[in-house]
Amino acid sequence: MVTAVARWVANSSYLKWTHGLTPCPAASQGGDVLAQINSAAVQGIEAFSIEVEVDSNFGQTNIVVVGLPDAAVKESRDRVMTALTNSGFRFPMGRVTINLAPADVRKEGPSFDLPIALGTLAATEQIEPVALADYAIVGELALTGAVRTVKGALAIALRAKAQGLRGILVPRDNAAEAAVVVGLDVIPVQNLREAALFLEGHVQIAPLRVDTAALFNRPPADDLDMADVKGQESVKRALEVAAAGGHNLLLIGPPGTGKSMLAKRLATILPPLTLEEALETTKIHSIVGQLAPGQALVTTRPFRSPHHTASDAGLLGGSINPTPGEISLAHHGVLFLDELPEFKRSVLETMRQPLEEGRVTISRAAGTMTFPSEFMLVAAMNPTPDGKMPHESKSSPREIQNYLGRISGPLLDRIDIHIEVPPVRFAEMTKAAPGESSSTIRDRVIVARERQLARFADRRITCNARMGARELKQFVPLDEMTLQMLKNAMTELNLSARAYDRILKVARTIADLAGSDAVTHEHVFEAVQYRSMDRNLWG
Repeated sequence: MVTAVARWVANSSYLKWTHGLTPCPAASQGGDVLAQINSAAVQGIEAFSIEVEVDSNFGQTNIVVVGLPDAAVKESRDRVMTALTNSGFRFPMGRVTINLAPADVRKEGPSFDLPIALGTLAATEQIEPVALADYAIVGELALTGAVRTVKGALAIALRAKAQGLRGILVPRDNAAEAAVVVGLDVIPVQNLREAALFLEGHVQIAPLRVDTAALFNRPPADDLDMADVKGQESVKRALEVAAAGGHNLLLIGPPGTGKSMLAKRLATILPPLTLEEALETTKIHSIVGQLAPGQALVTTRPFRSPHHTASDAGLLGGSINPTPGEISLAHHGVLFLDELPEFKRSVLETMRQPLEEGRVTISRAAGTMTFPSEFMLVAAMNPTPDGKMPHESKSSPREIQNYLGRISGPLLDRIDIHIEVPPVRFAEMTKAAPGESSSTIRDRVIVARERQLARFADRRITCNARMGARELKQFVPLDEMTLQMLKNAMTELNLSARAYDRILKVARTIADLAGSDAVTHEHVFEAVQYRSMDRNLWG
């Protein structure tokens, strides 16, 4: 060990310079040597440019990282220097200053390892990169010099394109994700030496290309299908209406009736993601490290099912540095809350703003972030505390009311459809003939969504559930007979005033599924049936 170290020191340029054998590298350039590398960091779900400056100068050997780095960035100097020597490069002698600009924004994570290492090699004149200014560079380094994956590669690639750069150097497992950005050369690298040789022009690495159309044509990873569900035809119809209009849904029934089974299959009847939706969804999943290695895009609607013990930070996002939570991971998909009354009331109340606005704003000492959260809420609950139907339950009426009262009126107001899920009869369970497949139902949902997109073409509305009072007045006119029927229904069934708008929105979706421009009394009548909680069935 001592002999090897002595041999390394004897061959080092610093020792040769101190003995007059070679000129000082910095002196030969008329001063210090400065390298500048393009990189980027993620803030919220967007990336911003970071310039990594590495200065090598004469002085006592010391490596300093400045520019408001966090602990992970400060530790990068030890990873980088070990990776340099293990990759066959020499340890930089003298003072090396690494600056991450802009200096007033906090830098987090290990993604600056690779640009720091390459900047150090350029500043100490161990490499002569000819294309350094053309590329953004991100990557974590192992001590061996291998390049590890980073979070947010898609957002960083989009930023590199917006910056006008030719391409981006990324870890191999992040390359497919970044390559969905058209017009950007994505160079996958496996280790530090390969990246250095590429920038010098000694090694050619072909940019990775991804066929996004082929990604959307891949079959889903799971085999969930509505045809698997026996019976429950009325509930399947409610799910179809919910999917067609983007409505939030509450399933009410005793254990074992298939509430979770039905909810998990809702995503299979939703319209396919557009490329724009897929990119936005992928950015969120990439930032929190939810993409599988080598995965390019999230091409299916997300389905998130947090446990009822989830905290408000876990559901909405947060921690010390705001990051997306479950409601943002469900963006453009489904958020399933099983055993809804078991969630902490404070956690449920925090969802009211995201449900209304389609985004969530989180304020912490580190800053304020806004994350998209346009999802379909599907919740499930038992009708009574012991899970039985009210006429079979041993719970008192007060206990039942207290149980149902855990869900506040304002939250319930944001759920358009309440549907009872009754026990499945034996004859239905043993029926051999399968029900309608998800693809058949989805075809009808797509047609209904297309009608809505055409109707709202000049507005920032994507589905009926997002209509406001102005749109309801314009697009859901009712004749006198239908108005009178709705008035009678609200009076006789003791419907709450908050149910009125919800009924109109759902009726508009039912009419769209029927291919009708007008909303008739039949559509309104069906919509009224989807207000179980307002009808106070359990009291």
